[in-house]
Amino acid sequence: MSNIKTQNSRVSEKFVIKGGKPLNGTVNIRGAKNAALPVLSATLLTKEPCVIDNLPLIEDVFRMIDILKGLGAEISWLSKRKVKIQCSHIDVTKLSPKLIGFLRGSILILGPLLARFSKVKMPLPGGCFIGARSLDTHLDAFRQTGINALLKNGFYCFEKDSSLRPLYENFYSEKGESIKKTMKVVLREFSVTATENILSYSALRSKEIILKIADQDYQVQELVKVLKKMGAKIEYNGVNSIKISGTKDLKGFDHYLMSDPIEAGTFIVAALATQGEVLIKNAEFSFLELFLKRLKDFGAKIEILGPKLIKVFPSGKLTMDKIQSLPYPGIHTDLQPELGVLATSSNGLTSIHDPLFEGRLKYLEDLNKMGANIIFCDPHRAIVKGSTRLQGIEIPSPDLRAGAALIIAGLIAKGETVLGNIYQIDRGYERIEERLQKLGADIKRVEDI
Repeated sequence: MSNIKTQNSRVSEKFVIKGGKPLNGTVNIRGAKNAALPVLSATLLTKEPCVIDNLPLIEDVFRMIDILKGLGAEISWLSKRKVKIQCSHIDVTKLSPKLIGFLRGSILILGPLLARFSKVKMPLPGGCFIGARSLDTHLDAFRQTGINALLKNGFYCFEKDSSLRPLYENFYSEKGESIKKTMKVVLREFSVTATENILSYSALRSKEIILKIADQDYQVQELVKVLKKMGAKIEYNGVNSIKISGTKDLKGFDHYLMSDPIEAGTFIVAALATQGEVLIKNAEFSFLELFLKRLKDFGAKIEILGPKLIKVFPSGKLTMDKIQSLPYPGIHTDLQPELGVLATSSNGLTSIHDPLFEGRLKYLEDLNKMGANIIFCDPHRAIVKGSTRLQGIEIPSPDLRAGAALIIAGLIAKGETVLGNIYQIDRGYERIEERLQKLGADIKRVEDI
């Protein structure tokens, strides 16, 4: 399926980058990684065949498909990026701890499995080390629906618990009479994956559920489209509130996956950082509005030329004052590292604030090793002094998004940058080095002997 060597192959690879070349040309954005995972998981909600097109050929997608296959799903590739999945005969006891441990996104199978089976024993999910990412929000949300979870020997054991009474929201007539009682789930924080899990779980229930403090980012909206195709009734019910009425007989679906706004943002920053001129096709800029506005505020020359078409022009030194990542519709935390690299060559001081993950700023330590001038205020805040020239060094990729940011750092650094542990980058970017090569970058993938 892919030429990418997986972690299982035990072949370690690295990127060797020689900086100083501006990017020029055209790049096509692939399907959205973070939207692909919940859509793949949604196939577990029905015994009918489901077809998903425009899948990115990346490690996290392959892992999720392997998990589904291990559960008993029938998988057939219809074309390079199009797959048919049928989950007629699923054995929930065959969850692979090894595969689950590789993929944080594997938590997204939990909602569909709990909707379909009375008991689920879930291994602990893995993923990037970017700070505390406990399952507390998921566990609390499911308890509100009457499902309990106990941690036993490294597994979460989920089961319906009659002692847990679901929360309800009462609706009244103009005369004050109670006319409807609806189950209510209030998330303890904005969580994309917890939102997706409760939506998937609710889609196979005939009762109406109102989900509050619901994240509404692009991957949630993509899942909602799919669940509606399957037969669930879903509507956005006010500020960060989603109402869903499920059905016990969900249908299969045929869905063309949206393009990845995070990948689009990554190439936009890479073009700006290298003073390049790049046309970006299939860009879902409706989910990048604040990101694009702030870049223009900083002095970036960016034009929207048509539907899903963005062009980046050489913009000179930017003046960046503040970067703050927030839940949708704020600047996505997955794009904060790329902006942090851009800040090293901008004018003056740039403050960076990422309140979501206390490990998200660790990549800044690597930038300091490359010659950046960055002061850490606390685990969530840092100040970057711009107008510094980075120097190429040998460093590992700490996680997926930091790895992509460090590629950009290598593209603008003096000399040679060697970036290891690139499996992390392959998890979310399809053959990124080949696409950068077509834009004129001096980057190659080599075995790490």
